[in-house]
Amino acid sequence: MQFDDVILGRRSIRGYKPDPVPRALIEEVIGLAMRAPSSMNVQPWNFYIITGEPLDRIRAGNTERNIAGVAHSREFRTGGAFEGVHRERQIGVAKQLFGAMGIARDDKEKRNDWVLRGFRQFDAPVCVIVTYDRTLHGSDDAPFDCGAVATALVNAAWSRGLGAVINSQGIMQSPVVRAHAGIAADQVIMKSIALGWPDETFPANAVVSERKSVAEATVFVGFDD
Repeated sequence: MQFDDVILGRRSIRGYKPDPVPRALIEEVIGLAMRAPSSMNVQPWNFYIITGEPLDRIRAGNTERNIAGVAHSREFRTGGAFEGVHRERQIGVAKQLFGAMGIARDDKEKRNDWVLRGFRQFDAPVCVIVTYDRTLHGSDDAPFDCGAVATALVNAAWSRGLGAVINSQGIMQSPVVRAHAGIAADQVIMKSIALGWPDETFPANAVVSERKSVAEATVFVGFDD
């Protein structure tokens, strides 16, 4: 694919075929992603690539603990509830997804099932857990760099015909993830990325989230009009 085809064509994939993804292909995608820039070339990121029975155990434990009301234990900082335009955008993409899936506003059962899909990492055949070295904890550089490599990863995956979605629901119960993925104590769990072959029959996969314009997002200083 050309660069523009990847950037403009990529979508967040929330429905996957059960087909396995070859390890060699995942290694290729990770290798491309690791060309992402990082602060002073620190490259804080590490990746735990999970599939099969260990991933099933993470899905089950994550879902069971969340349904039981166990408090979330994500290891990165989260702010308060979104407000204003940020809340409007959050609601906007939810409406797009629920509309595509035919989930009515008052259909609590289907809405709950949608939430559970997130806890199961959307039933993707592969889960990538992005971590960074704990010695860097407390600096904004490491999470920023992990964001860069995650973006590069989902774009690299798309260029190879794979789909992905960056999500936080899959790591809400970090003790479960640590136990079954064997994540070392010297690592901070940053994000999870569901990965696999897109199921083109899954309605939500056709959703392209609305983006604000360049004019809304930019301020040009010192340029001639």
